[in-house]
Amino acid sequence: MNTQVALWVGFNVFVLAMLAIDLGLFHRKEHTVSPKEAGIWTVVWVTISMLFCAGIWRFSGPEPALQWLTAYVVEYSLSVDNLFVFLMVFSYFRVAPEHQHRVLFWGIIGAFIMRAVLIIAGTALVKEFHWLIYLFGAFLVFTAVKMLVSKDEDVDPEQKAVVKIARRVLPVSRLGDGSRFFIHEDGRMKVTPLFLVLLVVEATDLLFALDSIPAVLGISQDAFIIYTSNVCAILGLRSLFFVVASLMEKFHFLKVGLAAILGFVGVKMLITYFDIHVPIVLSLGVIAGILVASIVASLIWPKAPEPGHDRESAKT
Repeated sequence: MNTQVALWVGFNVFVLAMLAIDLGLFHRKEHTVSPKEAGIWTVVWVTISMLFCAGIWRFSGPEPALQWLTAYVVEYSLSVDNLFVFLMVFSYFRVAPEHQHRVLFWGIIGAFIMRAVLIIAGTALVKEFHWLIYLFGAFLVFTAVKMLVSKDEDVDPEQKAVVKIARRVLPVSRLGDGSRFFIHEDGRMKVTPLFLVLLVVEATDLLFALDSIPAVLGISQDAFIIYTSNVCAILGLRSLFFVVASLMEKFHFLKVGLAAILGFVGVKMLITYFDIHVPIVLSLGVIAGILVASIVASLIWPKAPEPGHDRESAKT
């Protein structure tokens, strides 16, 4: 028990230390994150994650390590769909590029807390009530079908409940002040529009977690494996955002791939009722194969330009 506590505490201390170095040293001065800088940080976070996975392999064996890697790949790939929502939110609120990293940074801190609660509760419930696995599996299959049939719609953050409630109960300043979340205006403390953006990011991540956590529960019921794979994927999410933000439209088949991944994991959870268990190596191969296939398909069959797009380009 002491070893488990030490692992949890040690991991979280390491993560907080890395975030402190990130914000306090490398991003102390706000600036627009270039694709090159974002690419370097993406490699750094992925490398750290792989080293952590190697540590699990060394001390716990190949099975837990493969479970961790599969959960990490699932979480990381599903995160890409979440990035599109972040991009729309930043665009809607006209968040300056140099302030976007700060919003994502504090959004991650909130994500750690929410996910820790959801993961610990989820794993405890599954261990106590195993039939929840089938419920989660059915939910993932439903989500996959819904993702396939739903049409892409413009995100209107002002219509989100969290923004409506915040505008009613919180004093919101008329203007922002750089990257600050709170300012003094009219003689009292008010939240800035950037704080509303942070609330939308947190709410979006919470909704995203309701899909992704049941998916990784289909891979492992070990709370430490699920939590650490989630956190490592989220750590790389910020830098990945700045890498793929300009490439979102090119990977138009990615949504189909993500739906297929959710559907596969959901079916994998459901068939355990018949005592059919898919080996973790096969699961990892299928998930990675679907992800690669969706990216390659997007490059081979690029998305057709929207009607009127060519005419608009000709005018400019």
